[in-house]
Amino acid sequence: MVLPRLSALRELMQKYGVNAYIVPSTDPHQSEYVPAFWERRKFLSGFTGSAGDVVVTGQRAALFTDSRYFIQAALELDGSTIELMKVGQPGTPSPQAWLIANLSPGDVVGIDPRLHTATGALALEQELEAAGISLVSIDDNLVDEIWEEQPEPPLDPLVIWPVPFAGEERSAKLRRVYDAMAAHGVDTHVVSALDAIAWLLNIRCSDVEFNPVVIAYVLLSNEQCTLFVDPRKVTEQVAAELGPDVKLASYDAFPEALANLEAEHVLLDQGSASRWIVDMLGEETHFALGHSPITLMKAVKNPVELSGFAQAHLRDGVAMVRFIHWLHTEVPRGQVTELSAAAALEGFRSELEYFRGLSFETISAHGPHGAIVHYSATPESNVPLTPQGFYLVDSGGQYLDGTTDITRTLALGPATAEMKRLYTLVLRGHLDLAMALFPVGTAGKQLDTIARKPLWDAGLNYSHGTGHGIGAYLNVHEGPHAISFYRCVGVPLEPGMVTSNEPGYYLEGAFGIRIENVLSVVESDVPGFLTFNDFTLCPYERGCIDAALLEQRHLAHIDAYHARCRELLAPHLSEDERQWLTEATLPVS
Repeated sequence: MVLPRLSALRELMQKYGVNAYIVPSTDPHQSEYVPAFWERRKFLSGFTGSAGDVVVTGQRAALFTDSRYFIQAALELDGSTIELMKVGQPGTPSPQAWLIANLSPGDVVGIDPRLHTATGALALEQELEAAGISLVSIDDNLVDEIWEEQPEPPLDPLVIWPVPFAGEERSAKLRRVYDAMAAHGVDTHVVSALDAIAWLLNIRCSDVEFNPVVIAYVLLSNEQCTLFVDPRKVTEQVAAELGPDVKLASYDAFPEALANLEAEHVLLDQGSASRWIVDMLGEETHFALGHSPITLMKAVKNPVELSGFAQAHLRDGVAMVRFIHWLHTEVPRGQVTELSAAAALEGFRSELEYFRGLSFETISAHGPHGAIVHYSATPESNVPLTPQGFYLVDSGGQYLDGTTDITRTLALGPATAEMKRLYTLVLRGHLDLAMALFPVGTAGKQLDTIARKPLWDAGLNYSHGTGHGIGAYLNVHEGPHAISFYRCVGVPLEPGMVTSNEPGYYLEGAFGIRIENVLSVVESDVPGFLTFNDFTLCPYERGCIDAALLEQRHLAHIDAYHARCRELLAPHLSEDERQWLTEATLPVS
């Protein structure tokens, strides 16, 4: 199907007078995960990963994606004529450089301005212009024009996220943002990021699978908040609750509101404001591209949110232990596959209080599939789980009081000495980061190395980031902080921030190892220094730990962590499950 779609797109490109067209993975709100009716890149290319842009010319097409998806993309692009460009690898050009190499002076590149940030589009435009190539905005999305059975926009109703879970009234959040705007001399702020809108107004929805957000815009102007959303999604009860603080308008009314905006100083968030928003504001509007104050406010959780994280992870740990016990019981019977295992884990979670769904598609990967960092089992790829090798399961849940994300690598049969060595090196980096003491002002990029050092010492590495922020009953990937050598933008870690801790190692064709817990940043006992608190409750794979590769501090940390898992999880388990947990958490020191 990919080849006919590329041909149809190229015909449209000729009609619109462009020599190349860019199809990003994102949507008008610069979301990482997008609703089905905006999954244009997936429709065009067949590549299903969450990150990657396709660039099409009259003769060639290329997908640019990062290391998480190299193996997956190569498989999914097979036979499509779309070339895989491995971002970050030596010799891989940027999309701009690739376009310049494949076009001639006088050629034209087309984009949908809604799908590119204003800053990104400007940088692209300047680089292309230096080579004599023009960039033009096309209001009609060309992929939409060839997508005959494009899904309809979702119409699930908007719901209020109660204050007992949010920990702060909507009016108080708005007041904080208004005050921040005033402090920076801003009278108007355009908010387009969906998770920012959900956090600010204490609202949730199901417009994006796994992410409880609503498709909307918010305009904050002269201390008045207007929510632009499909009116069919707002019940009378929700409208009444929003009423005192929020004016409602149709999603389709947003362009006119921008075009008619009368403001002295407009703030646009440079990470989410699109080129289209800038174009709609017009040249006469004074705007600044900066950082929305909402981003940092959302990232620093309040005490109620942190308490919710702890409770959500306690319940989630119960589901994980039940699942692992079930797995060790059922796999030898020969009836478990990657897909049925993922379904079983979701089933255990679904029995828990406040469960609202998964926080992302479960990665259930046996043997060589574990080396595909973001592997997604399909009926075609689904394999049985057999009592041998590693099984990697990366999963999470959305609960009214928090969002979880956990990865465990399990040995389904006897582990070789090499499997134990590699598992322990990953675990050592994971523990080193969890126990890290670091000064106030430290950014995630500075901590990323800590988790990698044991692997580096063995001449090994992994290519994904070590940690990402996590929302409070929101998106499982959240900025602005990140423990990553490439995603970190320099924002220091602060008490109240929540992050994953997930080093790994991947041996293509054999197995993958990843160990992930969720941590919060807390003040340490040392003045001026911070450390981490661990929310996740689930044993490590004790049988794969080579104690000779760990120091006494690591062993003591594992034993203390396992004792905590026993104490908190055991009361919620059956007798058989408690017995398994007791054996799984025996001392390693």
